[in-house]
Amino acid sequence: MRLRRSATTLAFGTALLCALPAVAPAQALGAPARTEVPRGAGAMTRPTGTVTTPDGVVHLADSQGRALRLHGFNLGKDDTVTRDRVARLARDGFDLMRLDIQWEKVEPRRGRYDTAYLRYLDQVLDWADRYHVLVLVDWHQDVFGPAFGHDGIPAWATRTDGLPFEPDPDDWFSDYFQPAVQAAFAHLYDDPDLRTAQAAAYAKVATTLRGHRSLLGYDLFNEPFGPVPGDPTDPADQAAASAALEQGRLPAMYRRLIRAVRSVDRDAWLFVEPTVLVGQGVPTSLPGFADPRPGAARIGYAPHAYDTAVEAGQDWDPSGQFIERYEAAIGAYPAAHRLPVIVGEWGPPKATTPGNAQLVRRQLLSMHGFATGWAMWYDCDATDGGGYCARDRDGSPAPGKEPAFAPYARAVAGAPGAETYDPPTRTYTLTLTATPATRGAWTTLALPPAAFPRGARITVEGTRATVVHSAPGEADVLLPRARPGTAVTVTATAR
Repeated sequence: MRLRRSATTLAFGTALLCALPAVAPAQALGAPARTEVPRGAGAMTRPTGTVTTPDGVVHLADSQGRALRLHGFNLGKDDTVTRDRVARLARDGFDLMRLDIQWEKVEPRRGRYDTAYLRYLDQVLDWADRYHVLVLVDWHQDVFGPAFGHDGIPAWATRTDGLPFEPDPDDWFSDYFQPAVQAAFAHLYDDPDLRTAQAAAYAKVATTLRGHRSLLGYDLFNEPFGPVPGDPTDPADQAAASAALEQGRLPAMYRRLIRAVRSVDRDAWLFVEPTVLVGQGVPTSLPGFADPRPGAARIGYAPHAYDTAVEAGQDWDPSGQFIERYEAAIGAYPAAHRLPVIVGEWGPPKATTPGNAQLVRRQLLSMHGFATGWAMWYDCDATDGGGYCARDRDGSPAPGKEPAFAPYARAVAGAPGAETYDPPTRTYTLTLTATPATRGAWTTLALPPAAFPRGARITVEGTRATVVHSAPGEADVLLPRARPGTAVTVTATAR
């Protein structure tokens, strides 16, 4: 996805819309104070499995069975990720970075990997290790790659069969429908030498990054696209093309890339994406995927969530039922295959209008109901009054996007319930239902300074609790006597 998305049509489906031991954290036991951006009771733990809560949602989970709720942003697409940017992400309470990388940067010349770029990626994950931010590495592409003025697939791997390419300066997404671009995708999926080269590049990056504590895993292919036989503007042809891609070429690619990463890393999580048509309410046709790693599979689902009308410049209109259509479209696939969901991209441009500001709030509420995490597009400081930047010029939350910076529970020892935050009173509330794991693991709250500039007071209703402020902007809650089924309410109020 570009930092400046199309001002007109975005997607080719537009027309379809008419547990820890029961002890206190180390710092509470008198251990030396931690430095940098410390974290509390195991918040940095890489997910080792999943837990399904009574509402049927599959969450990433750590070794103690805590349900993880990851919040973060995209970084690194056209910009350089620095230590300060990773530190800021953590300081503001976020624990997830979707790191956008491109094959063209990994292998700018065939068979020649850019060692400086690989060192850079390794350095970014070093910083993420230090600041306790999980990283989902996104293999990014927009309109295939630099041969068409965008990014992703190297120019040397672009085969057009001599077909024309006439870009539209007013609608970058329509470039996908150009004959040369569609031919390039077909060759990428079909040509044995390109298949081999792509798999080798994925294995190279996985070899470079394996072993980092911060490595969550890989989003295997950003916003997949493919040939659209017939009329690209016809909704029926669009839907048929999407289904054909998701039933044939795309899963074949995913299986190759899964094998490539697994050949060098058996621990990383691997996320598959549907086509962008899912954002218009069309369910994915992807099949399930086997994981060759020993033990339980580590496969996830990473759809994007953009309203085409909003992308075209309109203020969000709830009557269009974008959220209801989206929830219906993405629900069945992860439920059928028991997959955790991370929404890899979402967020409107300029949430200063009433509808778009409401859309941010509604999407956050929606994702809380079906996803284990999300990464908003995009972590940058606005220079032109907004755009997709989540922050204003001074680094504070951009107008209308403040709800994305709200407090949340990053790890829940029990079944997560509702989360609410009331900005006027600076009051955050979490409800959870105790499970057998609740007594032995800490629930970790992210209490960012944007919400609690002077810290927070924590109260617990429903059972006795131990509360430890283990780090700035964080609190850990232990419920040692909570019986399974007990309803618990945790409230944080501003000091």
